[in-house]
Amino acid sequence: MSKSGNFYVYGRNSVVEVVTNKAKTINKIFVKNSIPPNSYSDLITIAKENLIPLVTVPEKKLEKIVGRVKHQGFVAQITSLEYLDFYSWIEEINLASYPGVLLLDGIEDPHNFGAILRTAAAAGMAAVIVPSQHQAPLNATVFKTSAGTAGRIPVIRVQNSTQGFKDLKLAGFKVYALSSDSKKAIWELQVNEPTAFVIGNEGRGISNKLMKMIDSSLMLPMENNVESLNASVTAALVCYEWKKKITYK
Repeated sequence: MSKSGNFYVYGRNSVVEVVTNKAKTINKIFVKNSIPPNSYSDLITIAKENLIPLVTVPEKKLEKIVGRVKHQGFVAQITSLEYLDFYSWIEEINLASYPGVLLLDGIEDPHNFGAILRTAAAAGMAAVIVPSQHQAPLNATVFKTSAGTAGRIPVIRVQNSTQGFKDLKLAGFKVYALSSDSKKAIWELQVNEPTAFVIGNEGRGISNKLMKMIDSSLMLPMENNVESLNASVTAALVCYEWKKKITYK
């Protein structure tokens, strides 16, 4: 495993989420001193159970820590979120269940990254694989946008997207690219093996090198002269088409 570095998580729901599911990663919790303790007794209880210091501070202290963001009076200092190693992860996966994976080819907007993680977790995808460069890191913005689900789904970091593709192929995955040039609509997807979907960069799309390697491509039918959708929206549609095919197989 590798670590993404220290950062702060803010917002009541995000703080409760990380305390509940990733308590060992938390150094300290800060709460605005004007908030009545009985309104966050659940957080106090969880913090005590996990020996996490919880201190009350004035608004100015919170602004000094995270800036003028919508922290709602709750901030948690996180030691790190961990990226998983592909080979350690694959050893624990049941490939016979036809798991689904997203391979991101450089999603640089942290809001898109967070939204993708949230959808992937909700749809039951087995992991999200990211390259080490030209990719938004796991940070506070990602965690906030994901509504805390960044800690619920494995995020695997590989050297680059083509290496991620090669690793998936060796593990037995069929890899699809989402491309407007494809003649095969997303609802024609058939899931008969472990499946991965490549989501391209917000501006550049999927690299030419990677496009030449993939097994097949799928397209999202567009009307009214709409050329493409946001990367996180595309990922959401793909995740739930996969889930539908797995659920009603």
